[in-house]
Amino acid sequence: MDPRLLEGLTDAIGFLAGVLLAYVIGRLFGFDPLAPGAGADAIGGIVLAGLGGGAGVQLARRWRAGRRKED
Repeated sequence: MDPRLLEGLTDAIGFLAGVLLAYVIGRLFGFDPLAPGAGADAIGGIVLAGLGGGAGVQLARRWRAGRRKED
């Protein structure tokens, strides 16, 4: 598989997994990024989703770097 395609796919999967996990955790704590308006619950949910997506991408990149060392 082309390494660029693998990099893009793992980044995308990591991002989506991070956002979904952050969304679920945010909902448990009362934050909703899809809430109407710009209330504190919506802003908190958006921030959590952004942090979760970024963390997911970073985890995917660390996983990919670890696999490169093994090869």
